[in-house]
Amino acid sequence: MSYEIKDDINEIITRLKKDEISFAGKTILVTGGAGFLGSWICDVLVEQGAYCICLDNFSSGQPENVLHLMKRNNFRFINHDISYPIYFGFSYHPLGICIGDIKKIDIVMHMASRASPFEFAKEPISILKSNTLGTMNTLGIAKFHNAIFFYTSTSEVYGNPPKDAVPTSEGYFGHVNPVGPRSCYDESKRAGEAFVKAYELQHQMRTKIVRIFNTSGPRIRYGPEFGRVVPNFIHQAINDEDITIFGDGSQTRSFIYVVDEIEGLLKYVHNDEVIGEVINIGNDKEYTIKELAEIIVELTNSNSKIVFKPLPIDDPIRRCPNIQKAKEILNWEPTISLQEGLKKTIAWFKTNE
Repeated sequence: MSYEIKDDINEIITRLKKDEISFAGKTILVTGGAGFLGSWICDVLVEQGAYCICLDNFSSGQPENVLHLMKRNNFRFINHDISYPIYFGFSYHPLGICIGDIKKIDIVMHMASRASPFEFAKEPISILKSNTLGTMNTLGIAKFHNAIFFYTSTSEVYGNPPKDAVPTSEGYFGHVNPVGPRSCYDESKRAGEAFVKAYELQHQMRTKIVRIFNTSGPRIRYGPEFGRVVPNFIHQAINDEDITIFGDGSQTRSFIYVVDEIEGLLKYVHNDEVIGEVINIGNDKEYTIKELAEIIVELTNSNSKIVFKPLPIDDPIRRCPNIQKAKEILNWEPTISLQEGLKKTIAWFKTNE
């Protein structure tokens, strides 16, 4: 199977066009724009004719994700850690870097944060800062420019929900360990949501929060140091290595392909009628981790064997979203099956790993 990212970018644009969604003429700041999801957002925005400002410091983003956009007139890259202040429209400010020639920003999309489980132990302070100080800094930018503020939160804010709270709706408040090994990510995302709500209440800002569930697809980072299940399994399978499952494999996740995810995010960003809502964006079809491994072995014709290792502390037992709110408010639901998305991701890995 051959695969080109541009075909999927065009698919997203085609879907948005059917709903008369375009960001042409808008100036949009995307923090974490060189990351997995951020770079897909930048691709779509640039192709639609928006002026896209990609802010990233490559702590987890990859230069190759946005290198092809560098010569586009409506794309600008700024190398900066959003944990530190940056000001747009100022020629001088004593507290941070200034970008004086960008006078107006219409939308701020704060997507910058490390999100790989194994990084929680190695880079916890960076993760905490990007979702607290970084969120405050980007909210300040949006406030100054009277821009819409869009925050990508995570399903991890739900922690380990009880059985009767799965599929999990936005009204579930979470069961999270504030001092556990995952707390730097889980709790900073929860704090980020609180920052967003505080600015909305005190400054009457137009804010939007999405909680993203497991997303996979081309450009997702691979590496044993990251602990991301889909790219790790694919790498191991195409190289006939043992596929390592933590726990007995009965824990569940709900995997959404990147095209469906980006469509859902942008449909919410564009919806001027819905402000201040928290919306789950994910796939409501639940798979065990063992089932995922078996599907990947089959799709890659791999000789890999499945081996089991101890389950990490506080690793969620079940993860599945209730997406009724997204269906009703955004007229959105995922359409690409796990198998179809994995086939594209495997094809990309074989070419690009």
